[in-house]
Amino acid sequence: MSGLAAVDWSAVLAELDAHGAARIPALLDAAECRAMAARYLDAEGFRSRVVMQRHGYGQGEYRYFDYPLPSQVAELRSAIYPQLVPLAHRWCERMNLETRFPATHAEYLARCHAAGQTRPTPLLLQYGAGDYNCLHQDLYGDEVFPLQVAVLLSAPGTDFTGGEFVLTEQRPRMQSRPEVVSLAQGDAVVFAVHHRPVLGSRGSYRVNLRHGVSRIRSGQRHTLGIIFHDAT
Repeated sequence: MSGLAAVDWSAVLAELDAHGAARIPALLDAAECRAMAARYLDAEGFRSRVVMQRHGYGQGEYRYFDYPLPSQVAELRSAIYPQLVPLAHRWCERMNLETRFPATHAEYLARCHAAGQTRPTPLLLQYGAGDYNCLHQDLYGDEVFPLQVAVLLSAPGTDFTGGEFVLTEQRPRMQSRPEVVSLAQGDAVVFAVHHRPVLGSRGSYRVNLRHGVSRIRSGQRHTLGIIFHDAT
């Protein structure tokens, strides 16, 4: 994962703070993307499979990895988390929240598990033509790390068309603001899980965010999702 070492985290955090989402270019190379997407068909290594339309989540499906996570997924989770902690703390301070996070992901997982959130949340998502993901938030218990990551494993225009990553932000007494993050194969998007602070005329106030994927028009789209808190 040579792309991880090349990330300009100061630029990523600045864009995150300004817009609630930021692109990380070329986090995985094409071979890594293909290998990760191929895992979706593995018989083992997952704890559950969810068919979205059965629950009103959209159309498509996803599978949650089981522990132990694949080494590449575990490495991404543990390496990205500490880069995001400083911004997570700033956001908590600006929203007058007392929550603070440990320096390492291993320590944070221990806190999740002590709270009864012991099921791993990294996942692979698979969409075909006509599929989409409704706007939602990935909340699995009281422990919530405020940022998460999605990596596009398929090549837009080659493997699929459509299927844009969409983020919406609801500010008090205002209409929702949409944000579309264009991704190439191997790019990642880091984004707010549910809330972020926005500076107003009277200081910072809290806004609510949801994310989803627009309709896939053709082909097949795979995504790796990295959520830092575990589930109950």
